[in-house]
Amino acid sequence: MTLNTGKLLLIIVAGLIISLLPVPAGLTRDAWIFFALFIGVMIGLVTEPMPAAYIALLGVAVACVLRIGPADPAGEVSSAKAIAWGLSGFANTTVWLIVIAFHFALGYERTGLGRRISLFLVSRLGKSTLGLGYAIALSDLVLAPFIPSNTARSGGTIFPIVRNIPLLYGSSPEKEPRKIGAYISWVALASTCVTSSMFYTALATNVLAKSLVQGSGMMAPTWTEWVFYFLPAGILLLVSVPLVTYFVYPPTLKRSTSIPEWAGKELKEMGGISRGEVFMTIFAVLAILLWILGKYLGIHATLAALIVLCLMVLFRVISWRDVLENRAGWNVFLWFGALVTLAGGLNNTGFLDWLSGRITSGISSYSPRVIMIILLLVFYFIHYLFASSTAHATALLTIFIMAGSNIAGTDMTLLTLLLLYSLGLMGILTPYATGPSPIWYGLGYIPSRTFWGLGALFGIYFIAVLILVGIPWIRLWM
Repeated sequence: MTLNTGKLLLIIVAGLIISLLPVPAGLTRDAWIFFALFIGVMIGLVTEPMPAAYIALLGVAVACVLRIGPADPAGEVSSAKAIAWGLSGFANTTVWLIVIAFHFALGYERTGLGRRISLFLVSRLGKSTLGLGYAIALSDLVLAPFIPSNTARSGGTIFPIVRNIPLLYGSSPEKEPRKIGAYISWVALASTCVTSSMFYTALATNVLAKSLVQGSGMMAPTWTEWVFYFLPAGILLLVSVPLVTYFVYPPTLKRSTSIPEWAGKELKEMGGISRGEVFMTIFAVLAILLWILGKYLGIHATLAALIVLCLMVLFRVISWRDVLENRAGWNVFLWFGALVTLAGGLNNTGFLDWLSGRITSGISSYSPRVIMIILLLVFYFIHYLFASSTAHATALLTIFIMAGSNIAGTDMTLLTLLLLYSLGLMGILTPYATGPSPIWYGLGYIPSRTFWGLGALFGIYFIAVLILVGIPWIRLWM
């Protein structure tokens, strides 16, 4: 574990300065100290002087030592109660669903099913550069419901295939990047941002966000409701991303027959569909069926995922050793478990009630519809300050939901859905906005200034479609 001493000092100093400021009226000293600790953790997640999971876990440990996380009307918190609260996030069902989902992603990787799906689509749609853009978008769409990490999906499956294509035509970051490399890099990133909002199981943050929504006392959408209410906006965005990119950031190479030939050759080298791919397909379909029908069968989403994981090990799609050695999955377990606990602490101490009241008083003079749009836009564009959608959701989602609930006439179901859908879309804004962003930015085909410009343009486009298409559709069916 590497340590950046300067960044660590920044976290400590920022936390201390905030904690020593006068406590705002309406807050307790413990609530203010917890807020200072929370801000320190958020700064740590952005700057990463140490691994993010360690920073989050360290924040929980400090809160337990200070006994400031759990609420107690008597004002006295025992050490036992503090540690019970500190570990509560690790018993959260949504946290376990995330961990299990990372093992699903491992199944796609081990069996080669994800690679086969992507190569098949490229071989069928890759005769033109525009068609190739749609092949990339469709590849992400097919994988999205089953791989709840856009980093694993885009960076682990799509990226290894796409990065080989520009080199076939002499397009590299140093030589003719606009020939094809820049175009398909941007389409790949923009597509995964759309699919990340399209499915509840397409982005790990979605699972955490749903837990936060339920923790705030609001109704969270089911798997099918999540897809249905986003469907028109999602389809429009996914269909338009390759086309809009083709016009605003066009490739100089328009057509070629070599790309589908290359993909077909790669498919032939893979050979016939393996036993592992067959079972992975069966289990993937089983998982999504249980997620869809679980409400009627009485099977919780996490239990459904656990059943499928056990079957994957039993039928040797992955091994038990793979489960134990899946560092990414267990790293997320520590990270998300700690963040769920810390987010709950903000609510326990009364800080969220206080802050939502302040936000409400600042916008209460507007109509409920205008207030809803203002809350959505602020929540969306403030992501420029975050390098993690998880940190963003943890820090702000509950606050914005509570702020909306304090305004009479606000359609809270609609506002909640809009905030949830924005979490994936906001990944387009910056080179660090979501996991795949630094992967595609680091590939080097798109210059920094261009990347920021495209991010702003597509960011505005994404949120505009969500507002202009998503709101009427949701209202029609609610």
